[in-house]
Amino acid sequence: MEWPDRDRLVTLVALGLVVLAIGFWALSPTGPLGGLLHPLDYDRATVALADENGTELATVDVRIADTERERYVGLSETDSLQAGEGMLFVFPESDRHEFIMRDMSFPLDIVFVAPNGTVTTIQHAPVPSKTPGDDLQRYPGTGKYVLEVPQGYANTTGLGVGDRVVVPSNVTT
Repeated sequence: MEWPDRDRLVTLVALGLVVLAIGFWALSPTGPLGGLLHPLDYDRATVALADENGTELATVDVRIADTERERYVGLSETDSLQAGEGMLFVFPESDRHEFIMRDMSFPLDIVFVAPNGTVTTIQHAPVPSKTPGDDLQRYPGTGKYVLEVPQGYANTTGLGVGDRVVVPSNVTT
């Protein structure tokens, strides 16, 4: 092997190692991509569902998604939910939000909740078909909170628009 080829090889190997190091740093929990390869560790809480008169309909043990990354991932890394399990998305303020069923393998009820706990919208989202782009179907609503539960849970418990989701005070922001 001639020296110019050896120098080129050493340079390419060194460059490859630098690219690998930058990639691992970028994907680390403290890197700019926020640890995309690391599993999420959601806080948990229990929310109560109540009718307009305050009668408790059910409770839901929820994972709390209150960071941008947690809200982006949502339940897409979850295989299933049991009745009484869900995820509560917490936003900094009440606004119009649109949810999609990216990488979901089970259907959901998507419950939009005002800052005072009033249910504003309930969307029933089926599992997307295998057709490319179907997982981008949008489910809009307005609220500070969004509760995702297994599809049919809202109907089974009797939860409707105008009813309430009681969010514990330690979860509100």
